[in-house]
Amino acid sequence: MGRLIRSCSGEVSVNKCEGMCSSQVQPSVSTATGFLKECFCCRENFLRERLVTLTHCYDPDGLRLEDEDRAIMEVRLREPDDCKCYKCGDFSR
Repeated sequence: MGRLIRSCSGEVSVNKCEGMCSSQVQPSVSTATGFLKECFCCRENFLRERLVTLTHCYDPDGLRLEDEDRAIMEVRLREPDDCKCYKCGDFSR
């Protein structure tokens, strides 16, 4: 019905893809700038599903919920399990 029953929060550590990838610039007679740039970015190669438990739950009035059924919330999220260098702007994978 679109009514807020509870809101939950918590601090959760998650994996992220971050790192350096080799990029290169080389002279080129076929480009307007005179250089051919090849840029690579670190992105997720594989995502895994993870179940996270949020333990700070509140009712619509902002009061902390204490009953066992509503005091916690389990949420499924997907986080990187493996990272890889991809050509920048290539979203076709």
